[in-house]
Amino acid sequence: MSREKTFQVLRTAVAMLAAILVAFLIIILVSDKPVESILIFLMQPFSSGRYLGNIVETAIPLIFSGLSMAILFQAGLFNLGGEGVFFMAGIVGSIAAIWLKLPVFIFPLVCIAVGAGTGILVMLVPGALRAKFNANEMVTSLMMNNICFGVGCYILNNMMRDTTVSSLVSYKYRLASLLPTIISGTRVHAGILVALFCAALVYIFLYKTKWGLQVRAAGANAKFAKYSGMDVMKAILLVHVIAGAVAGCGGIVECLGLHKRFEWTALPGYGFDGAMIAMLANNNPLGVVGAAVFVAYLRVGADLVNRFADVPTEMIAILQTLIILLISAEKFLHKYKQRWMEKDIQIEEVQHEGVH
Repeated sequence: MSREKTFQVLRTAVAMLAAILVAFLIIILVSDKPVESILIFLMQPFSSGRYLGNIVETAIPLIFSGLSMAILFQAGLFNLGGEGVFFMAGIVGSIAAIWLKLPVFIFPLVCIAVGAGTGILVMLVPGALRAKFNANEMVTSLMMNNICFGVGCYILNNMMRDTTVSSLVSYKYRLASLLPTIISGTRVHAGILVALFCAALVYIFLYKTKWGLQVRAAGANAKFAKYSGMDVMKAILLVHVIAGAVAGCGGIVECLGLHKRFEWTALPGYGFDGAMIAMLANNNPLGVVGAAVFVAYLRVGADLVNRFADVPTEMIAILQTLIILLISAEKFLHKYKQRWMEKDIQIEEVQHEGVH
C-alpha cells in the first residue's frame, strides 16, 4: 500500500474515532448515568447473537447503497439516484413476488433480477442525460427520486394495495419468493450473501478489467481519458448501468429479506447513506463492507442506548453528519498529509543516492 493510501486509511480511522468521541460527549451532556450509557452504546451490540444479527441486517442495504455510490464516485460522478432506485426496484420486484408463480429455488433470484433491471432503467435516465447532454447528474437524479416516489406510490395505491389492511401496504408476497433466514435466532437473511457477492464482482470490475480501468481514468481526468482514446460517454453509461443494477438488487433484497409485503410509504433514505459509506470506504468496494458494518454498529448502539438509557436516537444523525464533514473536508489533517508525503519523497531521494 502506498503512503498516500495508508494516510487515507488513517484519516478515515481518525474521522470514525472523532465521531465516537462526539457520541461520548453527547451522552455525557444528556444522560443522568453517562458511564452506564456509554457502556451500553459500546458493548451492548455485542452482548447477544440477536444484537449482532441486528448489526448484520442493518448493514445489508448499506452495502448495496455504498457499492452503488462507490462505483459512481470512482467515475467522478455524484449521482444520488439510489433513493429512487431502491424504492422503484422494491415496487416492481414486489409485483413479481406477488403475482408470479415459480419454484422456490429460483423465485427470489427472478425477483432480484427484476429489481436489478428496474434499477438499470431508472439510473440510465440521469446517466444518458449526462453522457449525451452533459446535464448535471446530481440535479437530474434528485428529480428522478421524486418521479420514482410518485410513480411508485401510484402503483402501490392502485395496483398492489391490500384493502383488507388499514395501513398502506401491498398484498403479501408468495412464500417461495422470500429470502430465507440463514442464522437462527436472528433476522439475518440470504441477502448478506448477495451483498458480499456484489462487492466481490464490483471489485473485480473496477480493478481487474479494462472497463474498470477506463471508468477510473475517466473519473480521475475525463479530458485526458478522452484524448487517450477512451470512450468517456460509454464509460458514463456503463457506470450508471452497474450502479443501477446494484442499487436495484439492494431495494428488492431488503423487501424480500425483512418484510412479507411492500411497506415503504416514503423514500427509504439509502441514497444519502450510500454516499457516506462510499466516502468512509474511500470508494473501495471491499472497504464498503467494513464501512457499512461500522455504521450499522453505530445505529444499533444508538438504538440500544435509547431503549435502555436516556439518550435520544437522534444522536446517530449528528454522528453521520460529522463523519461526512470530516471525510469530505479536503483540509482535514492536510498539513499532516504534506509531512507524510514529504517523508516519502525524502526516502526515495536517499535510496536514489545510495544506488549512485
